[in-house]
Parts: sequence; C-alpha cells; structure tokens
Amino acid sequence: MSVPLYEAKAELFRLLGHPVRIRVLELLQDGPMSVRELLAAIEVEPTGLSQHLAVLRRSSMVTAQREGNTMVYALAGGRVAELLSAARVLLTEKLTGQNELLSELLADEANSGVS
Repeated sequence: MSVPLYEAKAELFRLLGHPVRIRVLELLQDGPMSVRELLAAIEVEPTGLSQHLAVLRRSSMVTAQREGNTMVYALAGGRVAELLSAARVLLTEKLTGQNELLSELLADEANSGVS
C-alpha cells in the first residue's frame, strides 16, 4: 500500500522539524564537512549530532563518505538547498507582513495619542 503524497510531505517536514537538522543542512550548503567541523559549528553533543546525521542520511538528505578515519557529510543534491532557500523566502515574506502590521499599529497609536 502506498502512502498518499500529503502524508509523505508531512513526514518530510517532520524530519526537518529539528533546529539541529536544519542547521546541519544550512552548513552543508557551503560544501562537504567532517563531523568535527560540524561539531565546532553547532553546539550539540557528539551523540546528538550523530543521531541527527543518521536521520538525515536515512532520509537521503545527506550523503556520508569515509575519508580515512573521518566521516564527511554533504548535501545529497541541489533540491535540499532549494528547499532551504524557499523556507527563507517564506519567512522573509511572513516577517515583512508582520513588520508592516506593526508599523500600521504604531502609526495608529501615534495618531490617536494612545500610550
């Protein structure tokens, strides 16, 4: 039995629903990084990072390659970067709308003399 597309999308967003995973994906947009480099950039315990990397790897969001004793992670493809970029655009639009609303409220408050 196949999963409906909307459920598959919901699962994708659940998998992305942790700040550490998002941060890892953001960092990997600049190119492959070792676990040591990721740990230096993210304040998380090594075991926690390992678990998040495993989730991202199982979901095919990142790839892992051993270079000697070091594991190096990379984005699995350009679509992941596109998804992060789309999220940035959506957040920018949302915050711009909130900023405009705040400006209107402040202008109304100043015009009515309400403090």
